[in-house]
Order: sequence, then C-alpha cells, then structure tokens
Amino acid sequence: MYFSLNCILCNFPGTPLVLQDQSCNYYGCTNCGLYFMDPDNHLPKNEEKERYDLHENDPEDTRYREFLSQIFDPLIKRLSPGLHGLDYGSGPGPTLHLMFEEAGFNMNIFDPFYQPDNTVLKQSYDFIVTTETAEHFFKPAEEFDRLWNLLNPGGILGVMTMQLRDPSTFNSWHYRKDDTHVVFYQIKTFEWLSKKYGAILEIINDRVVLLHKTK
Repeated sequence: MYFSLNCILCNFPGTPLVLQDQSCNYYGCTNCGLYFMDPDNHLPKNEEKERYDLHENDPEDTRYREFLSQIFDPLIKRLSPGLHGLDYGSGPGPTLHLMFEEAGFNMNIFDPFYQPDNTVLKQSYDFIVTTETAEHFFKPAEEFDRLWNLLNPGGILGVMTMQLRDPSTFNSWHYRKDDTHVVFYQIKTFEWLSKKYGAILEIINDRVVLLHKTK
C-alpha cells in the first residue's frame, strides 16, 4: 500500500494519502491542491467506456443545453464569431460544438472514445473547451500541456468541472463517488496552472474557470 505519491499534476513529492474508500486510495497535493485517485485504482478502459455509454446526452435536450450554457455563455461574451474552437472530450452526444456553430464559430471536436480523430490535435485554436472532462484525466499534466500547446496566443481555455471547495467534505462529496472521476481540482489548482503557463485566470463560478493565454 502506498501512503504517499508524487503529484500527478505538479510532480510534488510525498503527496499524502487523504482517503481510503473500499478499494480506492485518494491523495491530496499540498502544493497544487489536486486530489487524485491512485492510478492503480483506475478502471480499465473498456469498463470506463461502458460507464460513458450509459450517458444520455442529446443535442436536442434543452436541459442539457442549459447545463452547458454555464461555460457557453461566459465564453461567447469574450469571443468574436468566426474564431476557431475545439470541444475536447465531446462525449457520446456532442452538443457544445453545435451551440458554438449556431453562434457563428468554426468548431472541431475530439473525444478519445467517440471522436478519436487525432488530426484535429495537429491544428491550433482560438479557444478550447473541456466540459465535464478534466475530472477524467488519467494524466492531467500531459492533458493540460497538450491543450495549452494547441491554443493560439490570446486564446482561452475553458474548463468546466466541479471544484472541490472544502477538502473536509471530500469523503462524502457526491462528485468523488463516480468511479470514472479520478482527479479533482481546487481553485488553488487552477491558480497553480495559471502560474505555470503565465495565464490570466478567471473564475466564473464553482464549476467554470477560464485560462487566458497571454503569449
């Protein structure tokens, strides 16, 4: 049993064990604030996809569109129609890219299970949205580096994931209890990412942050 690990985001040594839940161990980084499941406890890819296949996301569902508007609305206020965007982790019922296209933006989508077109990861973008996806990153350091490198100077990375506001509630937090959720972010984590990339951080609410690429 491991009682400490290097942080899978900032690589800070000696990240302590904060919770043992049945067969899962969770660690909490004192440097960047990331909480994460022990990588040895991750679901196999086939089981992970089986869970995602149960999602019933429908582009025609007004309630789903309202949910996505949490990130859509603040972004379109900061973007000009015609810009090129990427919906990263679009899921089994891609919808957000349609909302942006309807508003006059040019969009690509990528999802490792449902839209695994790696050619879109060889382009550059004026904005990138990752919606209810970042909590599934097995390797968040690699994922955020990839997204940041795809972003044009002056671009915006929009991240929608429920933030851990009170670590003392981590044990009972419903968001943790989805076993496809393997990483959890605090505001401190996004502050760390903004410093790493030299970005300007905008905190929209407890689920949405925007990272502005200054150069």
